[in-house]
Amino acid sequence: MNKVKVAGIGITPFGKHEGVSLKTLLMDASLKALKEANFPRIDAVYVGNFMSGQLGSQEILGALVANDLGLGPVPTAKVEGACASGGIAFRQAYSMIKSGEYEHVLVAGVEKMKDSSTEVTTRAINAAMDNDSNEKHAGLTFPGFFGTVANRYFYETGASKKHLALVALKNREYALSNPISQFKKPTTMEEIMSARMITEPLGLFDCSPTTDGACAIVLSKGEDGVIIRASAQASGTTQMQECADLLSLPAIGESARKAYEIAGLGPNDIDVVELHDCFSMTEIMAIEELGLFEKGKGWEAIQQELTKHGGKVPVNTSGGLLSKGHPIGATGLAQIYQIVSQLRGTSCNQVDGARIGLAQNLGGTGAYSTVHIFEGVNQ
Repeated sequence: MNKVKVAGIGITPFGKHEGVSLKTLLMDASLKALKEANFPRIDAVYVGNFMSGQLGSQEILGALVANDLGLGPVPTAKVEGACASGGIAFRQAYSMIKSGEYEHVLVAGVEKMKDSSTEVTTRAINAAMDNDSNEKHAGLTFPGFFGTVANRYFYETGASKKHLALVALKNREYALSNPISQFKKPTTMEEIMSARMITEPLGLFDCSPTTDGACAIVLSKGEDGVIIRASAQASGTTQMQECADLLSLPAIGESARKAYEIAGLGPNDIDVVELHDCFSMTEIMAIEELGLFEKGKGWEAIQQELTKHGGKVPVNTSGGLLSKGHPIGATGLAQIYQIVSQLRGTSCNQVDGARIGLAQNLGGTGAYSTVHIFEGVNQ
C-alpha cells in the first residue's frame, strides 16, 4: 500500500464574496494548490459540496474543475456528506492513492451561501436532517438540536452558558490572526454572553455563520513533508429520538477509535486539533469523543484553558467554524489546510513543535464523521 502525502494546499478568504461565482472560488483554491504542488499530472478530481444545486443551480463541479483547469479527461466526482462533504472527499482521494490506482489527486471543497436569503439557505441546510421524521415535522432545527444537548449537558455536569462563551471567545481570538477568517473583530465575554439568543442557551456567537469560500489540496504518493497517518469515517444516528445517549456523538468516537488504531497512536500523542465546532457545544462534545478529555469533563478543560496554547492540546487554532467561517463543502478541507500548515511550521497561531495533528469533520446532527491524522516528516 502506498504512503500518501499532502503535496499542495490552497484556500480563499472566507466570508462574503459578492459578485464572485462559486466556480471562480473553486478554481482559485484549486489553482493555488496545484501551483504549490508544482502542477503534477492529476489522475482524478473529487469535490466536496453540499448545496451548489440548491443555492446556485450548479452541479457537475468535478467536471468543471477538470475542464477549466485543463486536467484532461480524468475521472471526477462531487461528494456530498452534509457538513462532512470535504472530509469525505479527502478520504476518497486518499484511499485511491493508498490503493495504488492513482498517484496524484486534486480534492477541493466549495460553498457559496451568502447570495441567498436566510430563509432559503436555512431550508437548504436543513436537508442534512431526516426530513421525514416526526421530530423534523415538529420543528426541530440544528440550533434546536444542539441547544437541547447543551441544556442536558448543563443538567448532568457543572457546565453553564459561560463555558460555551469561553469556547466562542477562544476561537474568535484565534481567528484574529488568521488572514482568511470571516470574523476579525475582537469580542469579549460580556458581548458573547449578552448576544441575541438563537435558541436557548445558544446565542449568536455560539453558532457558526453562513460563509462563502473554497479550499483545495493536492494529494500525492510519497512519504515526505506532511503525510497522512490515518483516515477513518463512521456514521451515526439521524434522529434525536434514536440517540442512546444525548450527550454522545458516536460517529465521532468511532471514527476517532479507527483512526487511532490505524495510526498506532492515541489521544495523548496529538499536538494540535481542528474539529467541527458548528456550535460551541459541539466543540465540548467533540473533545470528549476524541478522547482528549474525559466524558463529562470537557467543560472543565475549557475553563482551565487546556485547549489553548500552553494547555494540553490547542484546538481550532484557525478560529474554527465559529469564527473562521463555515462554507459547508469546504470546511473539512479548511481544517486539514490548518493542520498541514501547523505541521509545516507556517501556520497562523503556530504551535511550537507540532508534529502530529488531527482533523475531525462532522455532518448533520452526527450522521457522519471523518477523522484524519497527519504527521510532519523531516519538517
